[in-house]
This record gives sequence, C-alpha cells and structure tokens, in this order.
Amino acid sequence: MGVGRLLLNILIVLAAIGGGFYQLKLKPVLATLGIGRVIQPVGNTNCAAVAPELQACEKVVLHQPSGVIYLACSTRESRTHWLPNTLTLNNTGASRADYVATYDPKSQRVTKLKTLGFDSPRGLSLHGMDVVASTTNPSELYVYLVNHRAPLTGDANVVGADSSIEVFKTTLGGSTLEYVRTVDSPLIETPNDVTGSADGQEFWVTNDHGAKTGLVRQLELLGRSATSVVYCHATEGCKYAIKNMHGNNGITQAPNGTFYVIDSSGGKLSILDKQADNTLVITDVISTDRALDNIMVDSQGHVWAAGFPKALVLIQEHFKNPDILSPSNAFRFSINTGPGAFYGEKYKVDRVFEDDGTIASGTTSAVYDADRNLLFLHGIAADKLVICKL
Repeated sequence: MGVGRLLLNILIVLAAIGGGFYQLKLKPVLATLGIGRVIQPVGNTNCAAVAPELQACEKVVLHQPSGVIYLACSTRESRTHWLPNTLTLNNTGASRADYVATYDPKSQRVTKLKTLGFDSPRGLSLHGMDVVASTTNPSELYVYLVNHRAPLTGDANVVGADSSIEVFKTTLGGSTLEYVRTVDSPLIETPNDVTGSADGQEFWVTNDHGAKTGLVRQLELLGRSATSVVYCHATEGCKYAIKNMHGNNGITQAPNGTFYVIDSSGGKLSILDKQADNTLVITDVISTDRALDNIMVDSQGHVWAAGFPKALVLIQEHFKNPDILSPSNAFRFSINTGPGAFYGEKYKVDRVFEDDGTIASGTTSAVYDADRNLLFLHGIAADKLVICKL
C-alpha cells in the first residue's frame, strides 16, 4: 500500500473516531450546556423581586408549616473570588462572614441569624444547606451548612478548599444560630449540598467532583463518574453512601425516606433508596435537556429543581461578573398519571418557570410552597430574591 493511501486510511479512521466521540460524548454535553438553545419564557409574568439585602443566596429551604424560607447567603463580590465548585479559588477575596437568613413572605420580614458559640477564625463561606425540624420539638430546627473554608496551609489553587459541614440549632421565628458541631473528614472532599436528619446526629452530603483540583477533575465533564454521596454520623464518623456517580450536586430526601440527587452537568435526577446501613442505591433516573442544580420536595410529593437553560453563560460570564444576566428555569418532576403512563412514561417533567434572566438571573434554588402557591427563586451570585405566583 502506498504512503498516500495509508495516510488517507489513517485520516478516515481518525475522522470516524472523532465523529463517534462527538456524537457519543461531546454533542450531548454541548446540548446540556445550552449551546444554541432559545429561551422560551413561561411562568414569569406574576413575579416580584423582594428583600434586596439578601444577595448571593445559593440555597433556599422552605419551612412548610410556617411558609418561612431559610437562605444561605454571601456577597456577590465574594462569589467572584471564592467558589470552589467552579475552581474559583482566590481565598483572599472570600467572605468569611456569610450568613443564614429567614424571609417571611406574610410579613415581608428579613432576619439575619446571628451565630452563637461559633468562633472559627476561618468563618463561614456558605454553599448548600438543609433545615430540619426536630423530632422532639417541631419549633426547634437543625441547620446543616456546607462551609468552604480556606485551606490552613498551601495555595488554594493547588490544594483546593478545606470544606466542612457545620451543624447549628435555631428556633422557628428566632434570630440566632446556636453552634452544635463541625464535621470534617477526608471523605468530605468537594461538598456541594447536604440533607440532614431530624435529631441533629446525621447527614448525607454530595461531593460534586472526585478531586479538588487537577486535570482528572476536568475529565468528569466528558462522562467520568467520580462523584459521591457521603454519610456522616456525629459519633460513628463518615463513610461513602454511594460512589461512582456523575455530576452530583443537589440532594434532598422525601418524608418516606426516598432520596433524590441531581447530576448537574448531565441534566439528570437520580432516585435512590436508603438501605439499613444508611448507604444509598439508585432505583431510577430521570433525564432532562439541561444542567440542573438544587432540588426540593414539595408538600404534594413533587420534586422541584433549578435549571440552567444556558449553563455556559452562567459559568463563564455570570459567575465572573454577576451583573451579566443568566437565564433561569424551574422544573417539576412528578409521577405520570396521564395517557403517557400506559406507554411506559413513568415520570412527568414540567418546565414550570423559564426566564431570560431579566426577572430571575442565575437561579440555583427553586423552592415551591404548594400550600400557598409561591415559587421562590435565588442564586449563588444573584442580586435579589424573586417570588412568583404560578
């Protein structure tokens, strides 16, 4: 065979390999990131911006009986310097005074909760959160916080954050957070979100990457399954609840014990069963067409997730300059009771809210109060809380 023919054959093989890689790996990623997507507004005509003092609130949690929401907030400026889950690791510009606040939509009152007994010199740099009513006293609430502490030694760009889970107690309507404990473990490597128990003793936390920094971390975008959920108990320590998942982000649990975990970059919702030893087993997966973030279960049992119609705009533009608008949306996942169920469509996915960023920009939490028909929207670098009536 001549050299020219050999080179041609090699090029044909390489083209075939490249085409296969594009179809199987790259094309789905680009679609999920929102390349070429046209924004189709829905549910955004009866919304109001409130509480402008509450900014950069990554996670919102609803206390269903009262209708009060809890928010884990920072400053927009800090988010442009210190956001470990996006490898933004300038810890000199990080806020050390992030806070938990409450907002009561009935009275429109904002309360920033003051910490008591928490004296860490590295302070609070907040991300995910859960708020759970005590089993013994419904007015007593346990607050679980993902705290992205700066590393004690080394360059953060090399060693990453030294993240922990902080556990506090508060009372419904109170203005303070009473420190309970700090949980840090080598297994809590890249924490994103947390769901806790009603006794303050245990929690499950997602790791959103398999490594804090480095090239191997970047490979996860192309399908490497290296994320996990870690289970921790106050006296028994931490262990993996499940490993080798992809793109883990938001996590929540339903009253019946079912767990839900978001694959953010894959645009999927995993449904998991808790085992007797507190490990988790995937029982089903629901796919969408875009990147997702935090999730919650409403009082009717429906799962809600914040979505990113244009994830690249969010990551490459909005996170670097929060004044740049980033489109937002909210999905509702439910059991399909319509005609499609007969044909094997077990779940229904509704795009309940979508906006080009003018009303709600960079939303990372979409929380629905089904009893009062209110949708709460906020984001990790957003400038306001948005409330919509659906």
